[in-house]
Amino acid sequence: MNSRNVCSLVVSINLVVFAVGGPPSVSAWQKIEARVTRVIQDVQLVGTNAAARIAAVNDSVSEGTKVRTGADSRVELTFSDKTVTRLGANAVFDFRDGTRNLNLEDGALLLRVPKSANGARISAGAIAVAVTGTTVVLEYHATYYKFLVLDGTARLYRPGHLGDSILVKAGQMVFGQPKAALSDPVDFDIGRFLKTSRFITDFSPLGSEGLMASESHKQQREKSKKNLIDTNLVIFGGGTVVSLVDPAQVAAIDQEKAGPSAIPGSVPPATAALNSGEKAK
Repeated sequence: MNSRNVCSLVVSINLVVFAVGGPPSVSAWQKIEARVTRVIQDVQLVGTNAAARIAAVNDSVSEGTKVRTGADSRVELTFSDKTVTRLGANAVFDFRDGTRNLNLEDGALLLRVPKSANGARISAGAIAVAVTGTTVVLEYHATYYKFLVLDGTARLYRPGHLGDSILVKAGQMVFGQPKAALSDPVDFDIGRFLKTSRFITDFSPLGSEGLMASESHKQQREKSKKNLIDTNLVIFGGGTVVSLVDPAQVAAIDQEKAGPSAIPGSVPPATAALNSGEKAK
């Protein structure tokens, strides 16, 4: 079993910016297509052996077509099974077999898979995520990744590494280097994410707001019982460096709207944190 770095901090990520049973048969995915349902600034579609074209709302996106976003740009794709994918700035994304094989080459995405859908799988370099009836966020770059679950449960794993697989529950996050063994999840503040993330504030309702709010309320109850405690641990911008800041600065994060991305394609300027009551004693 891989040794894991067990942390007890609860980190709220403001992004601007998952062994389950075998996947459904290919025939179950063949009719799933995607269309563009929201475009913010510079978004391009690059088909196989075709020149790049500017994306527009209601454009059809076929499998193999790369979706690229520019600086401070975002896009939403909706599949025929109501699965929703939102990409942050400077992201590169494509899919095959409907939502069966989603590929995040670089950047950040939010994925909402309704319970009525067949599920989805995200591949990002050396890591992968299996998602069913869940809302998740994944940020991936060659040297690091961050994965958060906003409602439900998803499985994060490293293909080809037997046993390196973990279940990540709502309000939990895993971050690290793509080629390193997976670390244990830490807790993050769902409520703060919903208030500040451009994946939420820049788009129409996602459809899973009630589920995410319910998970946030559970965290608030745990706070009232001192099982979860606010801390002054913060991740600024992209990357995985946790900083210690003045508590007043953490409080200010809640009062500010999400601003432009401090690091292209990644996350807004600040992220805050909590702690587990048991570990804090």
